[in-house]
Amino acid sequence: MKRFISFGILFLVCAVLFAQESSPAAQAELEADETPEAVEVPQSILNNQYYLQSVRLTEQARESFEVGNYDASAAYSEQAAEYARRSDQYVSMRLAENVLAKAHSRYTWAGSVGAARRYPREYETASAAYNEAQDARKAQNWDETSAAANRVIIALAGVKAPDGGDGPSAGPQPQPPRGTLPAQYTVRQWTATGDCFSTIAGWPWVYGDVYQWRKLYDANKSKLPNPDNPHLIIPGMVLDIPSREGETRSGMWDPAARYEE
Repeated sequence: MKRFISFGILFLVCAVLFAQESSPAAQAELEADETPEAVEVPQSILNNQYYLQSVRLTEQARESFEVGNYDASAAYSEQAAEYARRSDQYVSMRLAENVLAKAHSRYTWAGSVGAARRYPREYETASAAYNEAQDARKAQNWDETSAAANRVIIALAGVKAPDGGDGPSAGPQPQPPRGTLPAQYTVRQWTATGDCFSTIAGWPWVYGDVYQWRKLYDANKSKLPNPDNPHLIIPGMVLDIPSREGETRSGMWDPAARYEE
């Protein structure tokens, strides 16, 4: 009887965990945490491969429990909890990457319109927060990355260009220095660009060689829904572009920029 109860409790705890993660309240909490203004979290992020696997394992745990196979039920429940944990990490990473990209865009724009001189206090606050966000990202501390990136956006919310523009769309963007290539790339829709590791590696401002795809894959595999599957990359995912010998890389790829080696 004691064994029966312990497995029953384990299954119920696992079931409650998934119910909480997929509830509207949990989704609303994710939405509120991404940026200062609530945005809709894409279902492709919430319903990621880890989450779907946790759902399948939970169902297997339930079926095993119902037929009296308690050892199997416990094993499935433990696996389901592990995949739920991975799903939570993946969602946090994707949201952090998204808000950091927005913070980067705002921060670089503010620098281009003289915010350091015209809004010294706000720019200093944003600079400190931006550095914190980058450090947290390197440490893969996604909650701190999001929080620091949000502070960048908040600090620069009141910054305006000399012509009155209040965002990156105001005026032409500064071009990267000659010899500087992008250090990050945001994956676009496959139907529009054919984005995959080999296609991205083939862009001239990446490596200009599709056979260098593994260098990209190795640097970003921890971000993938399935790290063992290099063919599954998701639009919106921010990829790091490792530098090859002699290369200088900085910032996010900008489609309006001219990259010259």
